Amino acid sequence: MAVTGIFLVFFLIAHMLGNLKVFSGDSSFNGYAHWLREVGKPLLPGVWFLWFMRIGLVVAAVGHIWAATVLALRARAARPVRYAHRKKVQGSYAARTMRWGGVIILFFVIYHLLDLTTGHLNPVGDPSRPYANVVATFAPQRWYVTLFYTLAVVTLGFHLRHGVFSALRSLGQQTPRGEQRAKAVALVFSAALVAGYLVVPFAVLTGLVS
Repeated sequence: MAVTGIFLVFFLIAHMLGNLKVFSGDSSFNGYAHWLREVGKPLLPGVWFLWFMRIGLVVAAVGHIWAATVLALRARAARPVRYAHRKKVQGSYAARTMRWGGVIILFFVIYHLLDLTTGHLNPVGDPSRPYANVVATFAPQRWYVTLFYTLAVVTLGFHLRHGVFSALRSLGQQTPRGEQRAKAVALVFSAALVAGYLVVPFAVLTGLVS
């Protein structure tokens, strides 16, 4: 769970930074997308590096889901008989909705790939024009896409907040002061990532990027 989660977090950071290049304009953003296809040349032919990354992400995502499923089954097996009376466990909203949040994120990723990677659900639908695809998908008349994107990204933020906090706790932040630091780091990190992802669709929606 931790290893796959760390790999996915590093991808999210890199992907967010790449998305922000949309503010540099059409040619800069398209140039960045083209560069991604050229990484590794001439050592690697064509878009091999990109495919290596895609396969790695799929493996990490499947591994993360598998680990979550195994842990859930182990927790259930450890207590096959339900409590007759169980006190309410205090916990954050992110912790209580971790599994459902993962399901929402999974469905969003599938839609996101069909929209901005393959172009099947995009009004422009041309993978060679990534800037135009981004502007088209978050256009004001497609406000519902921005709404769905916002829901998914905020859900991801909750997911990350709990995940980063749990990871820091596992690394030794067990004292009350350490726990407070872990909570602060997890909150700041997840909030920054959410803001970094949402600024693009809202910039398009408001006409700042067109």
